[in-house]
Amino acid sequence: MKAIALAILTLAASPALADDYFGFRSPTGNIHCAMYTIDGRAEARCDLRSYTPTYTKRPAGCEQDWGMAFGVAASGKGELLCVGDTVQDPGNPVLPYGEAVSLGGISCVSSKTGMTCTNAEGHGFSVAKAKQKLF
Repeated sequence: MKAIALAILTLAASPALADDYFGFRSPTGNIHCAMYTIDGRAEARCDLRSYTPTYTKRPAGCEQDWGMAFGVAASGKGELLCVGDTVQDPGNPVLPYGEAVSLGGISCVSSKTGMTCTNAEGHGFSVAKAKQKLF
């Protein structure tokens, strides 16, 4: 966690970045996540490389990829995302099992059963290869 925290502090302090952004991945490399701020609002997103879909109904109006990307903002419920990009980056640091990172009221925790990201309201998502859950 210390190495990740140091990397986060270094990245957040970079004057070249307008908003905070840092990525991380699960020890297996199957879950890749990013936490960032856009216009001062924090968000977290995790993408799955391999998964058995829990959600099988395409989100209304979605014409891009879906089912493998999940997000949560600092307020509101977790969401199944409709995306045309990815936060996957094999160069991102590993978030070891039992460790957590936080940004703007959102925390993400790595565990052997997957990655869980939660905002201060208690909403968010849990993702793993076998199952994904929004709350």
